[in-house]
Amino acid sequence: MTPEQKERRLFRLIGLLPLAFFLAQAVHYWRLNELGHMLWMCNFGNLVLAVGLFTDRRMLIRVAALWMVPGLVVWSIYVVLAWGVFLSSTLAHVGGIAVALFVLRRIGMDQRSWFYALLWYFAMQLASRLFTPRAMNVNLSHMIDSGWQQTFGSYWKFWLVLTLGTAALLWSLGFLLSLVWPARRSLECS
Repeated sequence: MTPEQKERRLFRLIGLLPLAFFLAQAVHYWRLNELGHMLWMCNFGNLVLAVGLFTDRRMLIRVAALWMVPGLVVWSIYVVLAWGVFLSSTLAHVGGIAVALFVLRRIGMDQRSWFYALLWYFAMQLASRLFTPRAMNVNLSHMIDSGWQQTFGSYWKFWLVLTLGTAALLWSLGFLLSLVWPARRSLECS
């Protein structure tokens, strides 16, 4: 077995971890009758990461890894500080970023992944708006976050600023991660 084949086998095995994290969150939200929360970028990111690892689609791995970073920050502020720590949520956020960074260290980050992460943002915004209740405000797809209502008079102004900030953040993260772990072109599969 070649080193490349061994790496692919390892990735497939590692892919079981984010899949388990995603399923644990699904069970948690199913019990609460709040499955709409599965569409948060960080929760769904574990599924994308697992699919990327299972299929050796490095762009999916990179996109999920980019979203794990702000997902961990947002989760820490809005979930941990407000509600405390839950096992499935901790696995999804801390476990997800640990797996993503472990794999990213091996495959590297290219400088175009931020753009695909932004496209995924648009897709998840639309899915959240169409398939989740307004009260959940998943991915801030329905209304202005309560902390910003005094600053923005309209949801669409809020959304535009959020989107521009998101694009800048994803570009910055992609750039920094590509400096730390540049993509190895010889191992590039997708």
